[in-house]
Amino acid sequence: MREPTFWILTALATRALHGYGVIQEVAALSEGRVALQAGTLYAALDRLTDEGLVEPDREEVIDGRTRRYYRLTTPGAAALEAETERLRHTVATASRRLSERATGLGGPAALPT
Repeated sequence: MREPTFWILTALATRALHGYGVIQEVAALSEGRVALQAGTLYAALDRLTDEGLVEPDREEVIDGRTRRYYRLTTPGAAALEAETERLRHTVATASRRLSERATGLGGPAALPT
């Protein structure tokens, strides 16, 4: 799963949001590391909707403009959970290897060829 997709699903994990709300939530959750542009977001939301991971929740009109809210679906939550578990495993493996390196348990370093 690409990082923007992970953050979009994470942003929608607790409540339905409209597009600009997703952009703001992703920026906050990622501590500014992921800054979605509107075009990128809506293309991703269309793709995620086609994949059944998110779905439109409702629409409202504010100042003559329609806001569409999206929510995470059950398959979307399952995909987010699977990716979260994959990331946990990745972090645990890298942390273990770094710990082994720091304590000298990793064996002799390979010599350059």
